This record gives sequence, C-alpha cells and structure tokens, in this order.
Amino acid sequence: MFKIMIQLTRREDMSREEFLHWWLKEHAPRARTLPGVRRITFNVVDPNAAIDADGIAELWFDSEKAFQEAYATDSGAAVAADSVAHVSARIRVPVEEHEIVTDR
Repeated sequence: MFKIMIQLTRREDMSREEFLHWWLKEHAPRARTLPGVRRITFNVVDPNAAIDADGIAELWFDSEKAFQEAYATDSGAAVAADSVAHVSARIRVPVEEHEIVTDR
C-alpha cells in the first residue's frame, strides 16, 4: 500500500472558516473521485499548533504507480488544480506507514 500525506496552507486572502468549508465540503467530494484511491483522511490542524498548515490530507493507493496514474487522469488534474487554486502552499510527502497501536 502506498500512502501520501499532503500538507496544505490556505491562501492569505481566505479565512480559516472559508478554507475549511472549501476543503471539507467542496474539495473532499472531488478527491473521492480519484481513480484507485483506497482511503482518504482529512486532518484539520489545530490553529494553535506550531506549524504553518491548515490541513493535512492522507491518501492511500495500491502503489505509487496507481497514485501517479490517478493524478494523470482528468479527474486527478481537476483535483490538483482545485487544490492549487485554494492554497498558498502544498507539500506532498510520500510515507511508509507503521501501525503501532490499533483498536484495543
């Protein structure tokens, strides 16, 4: 399984509320259309956190190739363009997940 985390910082002309509305209500349904995406989690960053980010998305695909192929489609291009239009920074970080604690 391939996982990528994407750190997003809203545009300076957007309020936190506007960003969260766009991300959770408008962008999330678009992200669900990505071909081959297995799981998506959107994490809202605490405004008091010592990080210059408003949200961190986690996306899982069967492989890195599946991720690349998803973003090469019209749907993937639309998702990426929508994101770029609403953020001042977008940092993509491929990660290898190691689950330490599961449901007890």
